[in-house]
Amino acid sequence: MFWQTTRFRIDLTQPRVMGIVNVTPDSFSDGGQHPDAASALAHCEQLLREGADMLDIGGESSRPGALPVGADEELRRVLPVLEGALKLGCAVSLDSAKPEVMRAALALGVDVINDINALRAPGAVELIAAHPSCGVCLMHMRGEPRSMQSEPVYADVVREVGEFLAARAELLRRNGVGAERIVLDPGIGFGKTVAHNFELLQRQRELLRLGYPLLAGWSRKSSLGTVTGRAANERLVPSVAAALAAVQHGASVVRVHDVAATVDALKVWRAAGLPGRSQTIQS
Repeated sequence: MFWQTTRFRIDLTQPRVMGIVNVTPDSFSDGGQHPDAASALAHCEQLLREGADMLDIGGESSRPGALPVGADEELRRVLPVLEGALKLGCAVSLDSAKPEVMRAALALGVDVINDINALRAPGAVELIAAHPSCGVCLMHMRGEPRSMQSEPVYADVVREVGEFLAARAELLRRNGVGAERIVLDPGIGFGKTVAHNFELLQRQRELLRLGYPLLAGWSRKSSLGTVTGRAANERLVPSVAAALAAVQHGASVVRVHDVAATVDALKVWRAAGLPGRSQTIQS
């Protein structure tokens, strides 16, 4: 199995680590740590030294309760970092839900568009469809960041998340986007309770039936704090445990803050011969 992106055909027969680079003042666990392009690029280089396979760069916080950022400000934050990261020899992903920001990033040569809103903004699907090869990650989110945690209710969270992601992927396919370009993310923590999040983890393999690789983003999430009692800056071990569990249940990509610890854990996981992602069938 491969993930086709702008510059790279990423082999997903082994789990891949996506390193998080937040160029924001208000992200839930690392806001303000990389306030300018120079410090953000230094962090990119550090994550690659630690073993990241790809980088995910975002300029707008999506934590619960976060207020939206204008496109101009988001572009000001991310474009210099994207320009520098694209010279580092790895796949580079833009974390954005705005077509204006996506368009500028794709013009630079960005490899992947990672959209928490699953390309629901007007023009987003058409923009991706017009590009010859960029990768895309479609994520499930109920509501929007400022309100998504206001009493989310599902009859069957796995079924409903799966139906949503299947519909979004099918829309892309109808617009000419090849299956090999698409990865799906169940959206841990985005409009879901702690119970919903862990049910998605426990039953994650059911989402493989959709026929696409899965990306899992558990790193430092509040659900981990709920079960461990740990603050966001104390969740390294819970985050690594969740990443391994996600891989065990079939995730092909894990999106993490703590790259070195996750990479080391996956080395041990592989050495132990533990099973992970089962082969999915793309149609």
